[in-house]
Formats: sequence, structure tokens, C-alpha cells
Amino acid sequence: MTDANQLIDLMGTKIRLYFKGEQAEKWIAEACALLRHYEQVFSANNKESQLYALKTTAVKEPVVVDRDLYELIKIGRAHSLDPNSFLNIAIGPLIKLWRVGFKEARVPDQQEINNVLGCLDPTNIILDDARCSVFFAQEGIEIDLGAIAKGYFSDKIMNFFKEKQPVSAMIDIGGNLLVYGESPKNNLDWDVGIQNPFQPRGHCVAKVKIRNQSVVTSGIYERTFKHNGNQYHHIFDSHSGYPVDNNVASLSIIADQSLNCDIYTTKLFGLTPQSIIETVNQIDGMEAIVITVDGQFAVTANLRNRITMA
Repeated sequence: MTDANQLIDLMGTKIRLYFKGEQAEKWIAEACALLRHYEQVFSANNKESQLYALKTTAVKEPVVVDRDLYELIKIGRAHSLDPNSFLNIAIGPLIKLWRVGFKEARVPDQQEINNVLGCLDPTNIILDDARCSVFFAQEGIEIDLGAIAKGYFSDKIMNFFKEKQPVSAMIDIGGNLLVYGESPKNNLDWDVGIQNPFQPRGHCVAKVKIRNQSVVTSGIYERTFKHNGNQYHHIFDSHSGYPVDNNVASLSIIADQSLNCDIYTTKLFGLTPQSIIETVNQIDGMEAIVITVDGQFAVTANLRNRITMA
């Protein structure tokens, strides 16, 4: 039995893979190949990808896509249609307008924002399960899966690893962490740091114990830029056309599936801290940690005995 680690740059981020078990290096190599395939299909910026191609082709006629891509679009659309959701996979035109995270980031004028708000309705993404086809019922629709793709990939890779019966395994895609089996410390619990949103990356405000679960954190500190004394972040409200404006600095979700963590860190981000905790307390198998802009720290009820402050 061996263990293998791999660090690769892919999808615009760093991906860490860990596997302990028989033929560890072989399974790590195959996982890397799977991730490269996903990048070719799901990339929003690669002109050769299926997702990118939908921008120009799906408004003319239904376009058949890979089953994996279709599945994620379908899941994302369903959560985007929740009237209280801050997740919207049709938010692509708004993301392109602001360009937060890129050197050309800017604050658009109100007329520009108004012009794209009408293109953000996910009901205009028409799906056909029988054919795995996607059709846009309106000009200007553009799907952006950036909020949920990392979690989807993490689950796919972990399912692949589990088929190989590891002692332990881990995948970390730019902070989307998913673990299985015993930790490298030969303990069933993995200690995971929760980023302090007011300090540079790597400074933890707390540690949480997880077992066969995923932890995902979204925060207003991750991608930002300043303009005329105001700071803007990358988590948008598709109703207003502006970054979400509330008292949440970061939201961490813990669940069995990394995709669910991704979905709910975005879906709930625009709520008040109290509403986020109350909502997650009612979801079986899911926990949340909220850090507010003014430095308050709140957790769901079942998490209190699994957290230690750093």
C-alpha cells in the first residue's frame, strides 16, 4: 500500500489530490486526466469548450452536450429558479460586465447594468432530458457555472477514488475540500481550517472536524477591487446587478457532497447571518459557519462541539 500526492494548476486554480491505497500513483494520474477532460467541456473562457460554444449556438437551435455538463446545468437551473436564491447560472452577462478578479475590473454605469438585467432569467434556459440538449429562448443568455463547477468536479473525482477502495483520499480544488477515510494523522477526523476573512490566505479563525465530508467557503475577500474609495467583491445579486450588500464576510458550508456545499454557499449568501443559520439548521446533514463583516462568528447547532477557535 502506498500514498500519493499531486498538485496541478488547472481551471485557473491549484488542485491538490491525495490517495492512500493500492496503486495510488495510477489512480492519481487517472484523476488528473479526468480533471483535464472536465476543463475542456466546462470552461467558460476556452473557446473550444462545449459550455463556451453554447453562447453562440444554443440561441439558434437546441445543442446536445455531454451528459456531465447537462447534469450540472440542470441542477444549477433548478436551484436558480428558487425565488429566494442568490445562485443564478444565467448570471454570465453580469459577470462579464464587471470583470471582478481580472485586471480590467470596473464599475459599469447604471444603463449598462440595466441592459444586461433582462438577460439573467434562468427560465430562458430550456432543457431536453431525452436528448441532453440546451436551448436559449432569448438572445444574450450566457451560462456561468463558476459557482458550482468545482464542487461537481470534486464529487466526481471522489466517486472515482472510492471505486478504488482507498484507506483515505482527498481533493482540494482551490479551497473546495472533500475528504474520505482516515486522515493522514491516522485519525477518522480531519481538522480543516476556516479562513479568517480579515487576514491573508492561510490565517485560520477556527478549525472544524469533519469525516467523509466537504467544506466550502465563499467570502467577499476572495476577489475584489477598489473604485473611488469603495470595495467591490465577486458575489453578485442578479436582481440589482451589484455585488451582494449585507453583513456576511464569509460563509462556510459543510455537507457530504461538495456540490451541495457550492450551491448553498452561493444560494444563501445574500441572506442575513441569522437567516442563513436558521435555514441550514433545518437541512439534514448540512452545517454552516458565518463570519460577519463586523467580526461576529456564528455556527449551526450541531457544529458547536466540532469547532475550536484558532
